[in-house]
Amino acid sequence: MAEYGFSEQAVSEAAVRKAGSADFGGDDFREGLRVLLETYDKSAGLSEAGRKMNWKRVVQLLATRLRVERARARYPEIRERQIRRPVYMTGLPRTGTSALFNLLAMDPASRPLLLWEGFFPDPAEGLARGEPDPRRQAMKDTYERMRDNSPDFTKIHFADADVPEECVLLLAHTFCNAHFGIEVLMEPYGSWFQRQDLHASYAYYRGLLQMLDWQRPAERWLLKSPVHLWALDILLEMFPDCCIIMTHRDPCESIASYCSMMQALFEVRGCSTQPELGANVLEYLARSLERGLAARERCDEGHFIDVRYGDFVADSAGAVRGIYRHFDLPLSAETEAAMFTHASENPRGKHGAHTYDLERYGLTVDQVRGRLSGYISRFDL
Repeated sequence: MAEYGFSEQAVSEAAVRKAGSADFGGDDFREGLRVLLETYDKSAGLSEAGRKMNWKRVVQLLATRLRVERARARYPEIRERQIRRPVYMTGLPRTGTSALFNLLAMDPASRPLLLWEGFFPDPAEGLARGEPDPRRQAMKDTYERMRDNSPDFTKIHFADADVPEECVLLLAHTFCNAHFGIEVLMEPYGSWFQRQDLHASYAYYRGLLQMLDWQRPAERWLLKSPVHLWALDILLEMFPDCCIIMTHRDPCESIASYCSMMQALFEVRGCSTQPELGANVLEYLARSLERGLAARERCDEGHFIDVRYGDFVADSAGAVRGIYRHFDLPLSAETEAAMFTHASENPRGKHGAHTYDLERYGLTVDQVRGRLSGYISRFDL
């Protein structure tokens, strides 16, 4: 598959052809790009289809960077956009973030990142303000086919162009983030990422939020990703008035669920399942928690609120009211009603039951509880 060679020159040249531009806006992303390409080429065990899929994704990310730079030059006012008091959700993955995120997104004052925007944050050229972006429909068609081809993954995580999605999609354009989550479980990318200073990555991410806000303004952004655990202090540097919701769940349940999700993603992305998947997931997530909680200790505690999964499941209305009360956000009766209509129409398991267990991934309850004993005790899990 020489056509899909994972060399920096090959993917860069393909992106330049795709975007019709050669200005990447600096070279600070290139080290991460090179490490990611090496990982895909040598460690991922890619099938022929997987090689093509991941090569095209890298080219798309690079082409988007080129279009972003072109838009910034054409519309310098983008850099002046103010992102005021964004609400962030983070915590270990599979701790109820998606359910709570979608519930909070029913507030008209909250502006979630939609999946298609995460892939295409740049303004489509030649469109008038307010005119439908054809890339949105193309993404809807793509994800409809993906759901048909991978029904088991849909049971784990439903995805569609217009569904609120993790802002890890924006961070992917920096080549210094978790990508789909599988990349940080492979070497050398996993070890490389954990050593990085993420200031430059988050500065670029903030610029993408400004670009999206310039196109489709928000009263208040609503954003989420477990990867923010690696940069809570940097997040507060970039957005000093942000509100951070941390979700918590018994890690024996969340880690088993996440292992199942990662195994499915390895398959979807055409990668071979990595040996020691369970052990790698546990260590990666434990380190993300350690970094996040250490950063939180250095920050004003008023920026944070904790929501336990069990409490949210038992009383979602109370959890939402507690969040709004803590951050002094207005919550109208109409908004509250819309939230709970959404909750009743989208019960857990709507797209199929997701089953999982630790033993399948070589882990035991004692291993997980031992590695995360401090976290479990602190949040009474």
